[in-house]
Amino acid sequence: MQDAIPETLTARSVDPPLRPAYRPRLAPLPEAPEVLIIGAGAAGIGAARTLMARAVSVAVLEARDRVGGRALTVSLRGHALDLGAHWLHAGPINPLVALGRARGERLRRAPQDSHVWVGRRPGRADDVRANARAFARADRAMTGGAAQPGGDRPAATVLPPGLGPWGSRVAQVHGLVSGRPLTEVSLHDFPSMEYGDNFFLADGYGNYLARLADRLPVALATAVTRVDWSGGHVRVETADGATYRARAVIVTVPMMVLRDGPAFTPPLPNAVRAAIDGFTTGIYEHAVLHWPSSPFRGRDRLAAIHGRRRTPPGLLTRIDGTPFHYYELDLREAATLDAAGGGADGVRRHVRAVLSDSFGHHRLRDLSIPAVSAWRHDPWSRGSWAVVPPGHAPARQRLHDPVAGTVWFAGEALSREQWGTVGGAYAEGVRAAEAVTLRLRGEAV
Repeated sequence: MQDAIPETLTARSVDPPLRPAYRPRLAPLPEAPEVLIIGAGAAGIGAARTLMARAVSVAVLEARDRVGGRALTVSLRGHALDLGAHWLHAGPINPLVALGRARGERLRRAPQDSHVWVGRRPGRADDVRANARAFARADRAMTGGAAQPGGDRPAATVLPPGLGPWGSRVAQVHGLVSGRPLTEVSLHDFPSMEYGDNFFLADGYGNYLARLADRLPVALATAVTRVDWSGGHVRVETADGATYRARAVIVTVPMMVLRDGPAFTPPLPNAVRAAIDGFTTGIYEHAVLHWPSSPFRGRDRLAAIHGRRRTPPGLLTRIDGTPFHYYELDLREAATLDAAGGGADGVRRHVRAVLSDSFGHHRLRDLSIPAVSAWRHDPWSRGSWAVVPPGHAPARQRLHDPVAGTVWFAGEALSREQWGTVGGAYAEGVRAAEAVTLRLRGEAV
């Protein structure tokens, strides 16, 4: 299945937008910035903070009316809930973990044990062990396969045989966290999907990222329509008719958006355009559940549901010990629901039906679904993250190289070790900013 996401939206496609729980205090743009940054998501924030720390003047142009990109924390019934990124993956290499600790952010380690549910009952000890063995075997096979010499291939080709009744669940979960079915994902991307040593934030990932934007020079609701990189400098035009000039630009727009805009003058080199266009759309959406009587206990635990006709691709239970849970939709579910045309309420009906099948209708008496994410319909995201299909892995490195020493790219899609994550996007923003600084200061010398 390729990008089976509708291009046209209706009024019922998504819930009304929720306000971010925290809005940073932004600084005005400088009159003559040295560097322009397009996008105030994690990559743009990381780039801006890095440039300012090196005394490079910067202006950030953001199309939305808020910062944070696909990290958004809202307040629901007095609790901070993330509608986008929620996990701080890969703690030892994620720069936002170390930075959070240094800033005194309230990090908590994600539990390593999960709930296992078989049929309509909690799994027995042998079920829990069998579930863990199946995932461990699959992880070893895919990690080992990626390390072997030879051409790239779909990650699904190295799934080991003989996983028994647990095999379909393994494929379903890894398809969810990869953004697409494993038949459509490069084997080179699998090793970064480990769930060990991850963290959560007590008041939300989006709030944390928004705090990092405090006092940055950001212009909100400023969509860029054209980037002119001729003549050894850049001139950027926006939808409201404004023009900004600088010596360099860092473009942090998601790959799915870059396919259609902004326009570049002159056009980007063919190899760069091919690298951008070759990514596919990853889908991972949240339905936020308020479910006080859910059968799960213990905060922040994943639930693996087996043995039913329909099962949630992902279920994160008792977020921070509250009655809130995340039902996580994968591409298959999202595409099917979009084709049915029910919008956010259609997602709610679907979630209720799946949970009823898994746990019984009587257990849903106090279930409500106050929010449903729809990043695939957001014009400034068009998906949850960018996926590398088999054979396209070199595109990341290709986009690390600047265009004419003037245009740099950054974002989660360019991260080899942390692709699809806020931490990866932030790290790529820092990388691009450091490269721009060397270029500018080298010219100055």
